[in-house]
Amino acid sequence: MKIAKGWAGKKVLTSPFVIQLLIIMYLVEFVKGALLVSILPVYMGQMLGLSVYAIGWALALQYIGDNAFRSPLGWIIDRFGYRYVMLFGVILTFAAVSIVALTNSLGWIILACLLLGIGTSPLWPCVITGATAVAGSAASGTIMSVVYMSWLLGVGCGPIVINFFIVNTYAPAFRLLIGMMIVVVIVALFLPGKRKSLEIEGRDLPTVDAEAEHLEGMTLGEKARRYFAKVRSSLHASRLLYPAMFLQNFALGLLTPVLTLYARTVLHLTPQQYSLYLIAGGAVTVLFLIPVGKWVDRFGTRWFLHVGFLTAAIALPILGYSRYLPYVLVVVMFVGIGYACIIPAWNALIAKAIPKSERGAVWGFFLTIEGLGMVFGSIMSGKLWDSMGPHAPFFVSGAVLLILFVLHLFITRHPKVVVR
Repeated sequence: MKIAKGWAGKKVLTSPFVIQLLIIMYLVEFVKGALLVSILPVYMGQMLGLSVYAIGWALALQYIGDNAFRSPLGWIIDRFGYRYVMLFGVILTFAAVSIVALTNSLGWIILACLLLGIGTSPLWPCVITGATAVAGSAASGTIMSVVYMSWLLGVGCGPIVINFFIVNTYAPAFRLLIGMMIVVVIVALFLPGKRKSLEIEGRDLPTVDAEAEHLEGMTLGEKARRYFAKVRSSLHASRLLYPAMFLQNFALGLLTPVLTLYARTVLHLTPQQYSLYLIAGGAVTVLFLIPVGKWVDRFGTRWFLHVGFLTAAIALPILGYSRYLPYVLVVVMFVGIGYACIIPAWNALIAKAIPKSERGAVWGFFLTIEGLGMVFGSIMSGKLWDSMGPHAPFFVSGAVLLILFVLHLFITRHPKVVVR
């Protein structure tokens, strides 16, 4: 069994299809992280004079656009393959970057946020669906570690690297982002089409054609209702998993809009110091992701989630009240350790609930639930900051993770209804 799992992990990491997906994930998240963390919040706050609450709403539009299309795009992946779905997304993302680069109008920037969300909506359904299809159950923890490492590197490098391209003007930064999006479009052109996608999923064309013939004569709405009814009946998940998915990303959403503002206005870090702190937290997370993913495949998800939820739940409120910079650095590293335990274990847990035949649609549905948490978290984050102070989003995020720890206790103690 150990040999089989090790071979499965190597197969995943050397798959050209998975490598393409990881390149797209890294570059898109680099661009997205640079815009959402380093460029837009500072620009909207300092240049346009918007409140933190208003900035939170503007950035939440990105998550709203992302969420609105995740479930239907997952269904479309199951039917039409990866290439055209991903191309649809990266071209819209390219348009969003171009709008931000070419205009300073508030209305256009809000439109760009919305387009950025819609454009990145195929990213996670495509990457998660494709990667887990190649990995199978034997290497689900490993592949989740690799996917999230690519995501973290992109999200982390984007805000860090882009600061070195912003001197007296944003022009060099936007040239870098546009160049990256050109590479993304080229890579997306080589993703598998419908037939190859079905082979990757372990399905064949006759099965899909037979289903299409069976549904002939139905309206699109009837087909969609029938399809999702079939999906619901084939899920193997505890009902508690659904609020847990929402809360897990709600806790993250509370932090996303305020991290840069907290670093710059409360801790008074320079852009270079802030980059070093991001590197410290991100490096700890990335270094732990691969070994934790392998341990999850070997030992299961339960104790990694227990440790991760408790570590992050304790560290985040402490971070919100900390002002002594060396102490802050230590706390940030503990947050990184907590999320290194949570990320591969949590997604491996979810992956087990998903039936093979409807992998794209169910991942899209689950990612929509998680994305809603990001939307509401981003909106509430600014409100908490404006009304209760800079510490409030960190305190509430920690409290949410503590609730999530309790929910997970109930999920793991009821094996008859938990993910099988």
